[in-house]
Amino acid sequence: MRAKNKNIRLVLGSLLIFGIVGFQLADGQFQMLQSPGASVPNYQESDYGLGSGYVDSLKTYPDLKDGERQPFNIWEYAGRGKSSFGSPELPMKFDEWLTFHKKQKPELMKDVRKYMDSRYDFNGKTIPGKFMSGERKPIMAGPIAKLPKKAGSFEELAVLTPEEIKEKNLFPYKPLAHPLQSVAHMVFPGNWNKAHPEHLRIDVDHDFPDTYLPEFPPAMFLTTHKELGDITKGREVTLSNYYEIFNGLITPEQMEGLKELLKPTPTTWFNHTPHRVTKEPSAGVSCFSCHVNGHTNGAFELAPDSRPNLARLRVETPTMRGNYNLMQLASKRSVRSMDHFAEIEEYFDGDPGMQQAIGPRSQKREVTNRMGDFNALLDYPPAPKLNPLGKLIASKANEQELLGEKIFYGKGKCSQCHYGPAFVDDYMHDLQVERFYTGRPEGPIKTFPLRGIKDSPPYLHDGRLPTLADTIEFFNLILETKMNKEEKEALGAYLLCL
Repeated sequence: MRAKNKNIRLVLGSLLIFGIVGFQLADGQFQMLQSPGASVPNYQESDYGLGSGYVDSLKTYPDLKDGERQPFNIWEYAGRGKSSFGSPELPMKFDEWLTFHKKQKPELMKDVRKYMDSRYDFNGKTIPGKFMSGERKPIMAGPIAKLPKKAGSFEELAVLTPEEIKEKNLFPYKPLAHPLQSVAHMVFPGNWNKAHPEHLRIDVDHDFPDTYLPEFPPAMFLTTHKELGDITKGREVTLSNYYEIFNGLITPEQMEGLKELLKPTPTTWFNHTPHRVTKEPSAGVSCFSCHVNGHTNGAFELAPDSRPNLARLRVETPTMRGNYNLMQLASKRSVRSMDHFAEIEEYFDGDPGMQQAIGPRSQKREVTNRMGDFNALLDYPPAPKLNPLGKLIASKANEQELLGEKIFYGKGKCSQCHYGPAFVDDYMHDLQVERFYTGRPEGPIKTFPLRGIKDSPPYLHDGRLPTLADTIEFFNLILETKMNKEEKEALGAYLLCL
């Protein structure tokens, strides 16, 4: 009996260390109860600096099943979902799923095009004589965001305070949602789907014209072979040709890493099961399905860092070029190394429970290390007007570009977040864009590198800025820099040099 009581006292002592209270019942059985934890009496909700009534001005997320449409202005909504966890089961049988989207997709895409045309003037105008690094695709001119008539010009809009712009609902750069956020996942552009029809979705298409997306296939530059220029010579790197292209140029370990970056694996909605958004079963997608040739094809997804799905932010595929110089490798989660990034199960939308039904990627640490090793070879494109310290070479730059550099480091305030060899500070910043419109705050998001920026439209994390000119107008408003038209054009000319 003494031994029994001693054991009970030991167990109780151990439980108390972990904040758990134990009770011995009359029949000798032992029952554990967790302590309720502390709470603040008469707790009062704060507005957290957003202003009185701000949270009440937001709408409650609609209750949607997979596949059902959401409002395009989903940034006006807030709240929590029923659960953090997804299900591998569709809300209907697969043949009904196909029929449902066959009917809904044409109607949805008609409304998507109407919505995008209400926000942007996709006029197809280009900047004369300016091309992306592959020297094939012209760079689009802007800004193309449409201003409300009562806003006048961008210069007139920039004179107003954030409060005035918000009150009059004049802000032209509100967030951009996924066209079908209840399903979400990757949406590939038209030029990719032509080459890879297995990724054509039954439910939704890309909402940007291909002319406003990166060149396809993009050039690839290696830190170890600058003398060869574009290693691919205008080809898309695939499982069929990677050995031929890279044999004799990279190490066997790097070759293994590249193979894994090219190997398709099942994902939440691209796989061999009925839980998919393609008509036929598929092998899935690879890292290079979006980061084609180590760059980007303009595919977009939803960031995996929040719930419910309707609260997740749309994210454009960033380039992998120059990742060797970065310490922030995810928009919000502060992933700090390329091998760690390769380990993370991006393809399951932050839901590892889906792996049981769909299948895991199953990469070991040694394999993800090799993926990171190849990633570390991807260089920025050439910038012949920059010196070793990233400043313009006066003899190679024109007067407008030199003025743009002066503005970049001065009035434009760009260099406060964009500096160093990658033109990035490796921090996250909260731009507090909600100052300009009524909507849910998006919070801190990582700074994007500006080296080689001309190759990566559209801009900002969700692609709401189709051109570099739109990006300049956006930050002229956000940072209240009051640049005039000449200064903004000069800054745009400078960014093309990076």
